[in-house]
Amino acid sequence: MNERAAVTAYIGLGANLGDRLEALQRALQALGTMPGCRDVRGSRLYRSAPVDAGGPEYLNAVAQLTTTLTAPDLLRALQALENAAGRQRPYRNAPRTLDLDLLLYGDARIDSPRLSVPHPRMWERAFVLVPLAELAPQRVPASALAAVAGQAIALGP
Repeated sequence: MNERAAVTAYIGLGANLGDRLEALQRALQALGTMPGCRDVRGSRLYRSAPVDAGGPEYLNAVAQLTTTLTAPDLLRALQALENAAGRQRPYRNAPRTLDLDLLLYGDARIDSPRLSVPHPRMWERAFVLVPLAELAPQRVPASALAAVAGQAIALGP
């Protein structure tokens, strides 16, 4: 059987309901035990206000992992972790017990009804770019960080 080539992927993690710290810690641990995923590294944790929504403050991070899963299979696995953490989607930008976004999948560009990579709004969000720059500074241009410098973000928890 042919093994798929390993790809480095970056996942945005966030939570603003329940025990946010525990949710992110469990998610990072779960990423490392998913079949086809290994070498998980997490950024520091950051606090940020919800974007285009109300609700409690978010706790955010970014994870880097190596995977042999396809991008759609990785997305399905991430959504299964969200569901297991009690994620509900009553409306767009609703508060979340866990939010996992596939930010980057190697150098792939994917635009399908279910998945867009790079994540279409990542370049607009300090809570994504700052922790991503910790793990992969070569993936975040200084101009992108400068563009979100006015957004409130603080080290957490």
